[in-house]
Amino acid sequence: MDSLRWITTFLDAQAAELGMAQNTQDAYARDLRVFADWLDRHNSNFDTAGQDQLEGYLIYCDAQGLAQSTRARRLSSIKQLYRFAFDEGWRKDNPAIRIKGPGRAKRLPKTLDVPEVDRLLDAARVTGRSKTDKLRNTCLMELLYATGMRVTELVSLPVSIARGDPRMLLVMGKGGKERMVPLSPPARTALAAWLMIRDDAEDDKRAKGLPPSRFLFPSRGKAGHLTRHWFYQLIKDLAVAGGVSPAKVTPHTLRHAFATHLLANGADLRSIQTLLGHADVATTEIYTHVLDERLRTLVNDHHPLAKSGKRNSGGNTSSDGQ
Repeated sequence: MDSLRWITTFLDAQAAELGMAQNTQDAYARDLRVFADWLDRHNSNFDTAGQDQLEGYLIYCDAQGLAQSTRARRLSSIKQLYRFAFDEGWRKDNPAIRIKGPGRAKRLPKTLDVPEVDRLLDAARVTGRSKTDKLRNTCLMELLYATGMRVTELVSLPVSIARGDPRMLLVMGKGGKERMVPLSPPARTALAAWLMIRDDAEDDKRAKGLPPSRFLFPSRGKAGHLTRHWFYQLIKDLAVAGGVSPAKVTPHTLRHAFATHLLANGADLRSIQTLLGHADVATTEIYTHVLDERLRTLVNDHHPLAKSGKRNSGGNTSSDGQ
């Protein structure tokens, strides 16, 4: 088979068997096409490449100045491709099995404090060309902060799960895994208000002979619902309107804020892991480092002994004669 056939067959199988998300499929497809092009320039292909060539490709990626996380993702796609090829009998060996990657640097996620989130939520209530826009934007932001959903999970929610004033929502996460997330009172209020105006619009469509949408946040686009890119731009606009630095605000920042604020208020890691849909609690543990850093900053900024001007320069204290 040629390289394109390898890639498409591998990704189709991953999507069918493991429920690989479309975003992950797209990333793997890009990575594997880049690798295939590199092999072609070195007179090789997926079928003939050996361990030395795979290692040569990783050296090339490093020399290109690619981020550690990008190199790790590219190797992950290659290792999974060759594991699949070996299992399917396309190759009698797995040239990637002994290759160790650069790993992933543990970087503290950017997050927002509570007043910043409040300003974003306030901005959502007044941002939009119409009442419909404002109610939709408010519902999106309240749901995102209340549940910690990934933005793809949020924009693709089916309307059926929102019926009946639910206290919890059933979310379809990565790999087709379902989880329940609770709704805060403000999120439930925003959801009810949005459903009312959304359903009126869908009734108008039905009266015109148009099929109703099955999504909570319908759109006329190809997907049938709002897109990640659309929401990314919305949240940047809300940051500007709310006086929050746009550089700090992304859809994932709200997910980080959800987890960090829960942890700061006493939630345990296992509960947060479940709510976020993390397969491994080790992924959730990054938020303990975020909290540690915030507490350290709090002490350094506010504790009297952390301020040099408050220290007793002579090192003596009053002991009332004792």
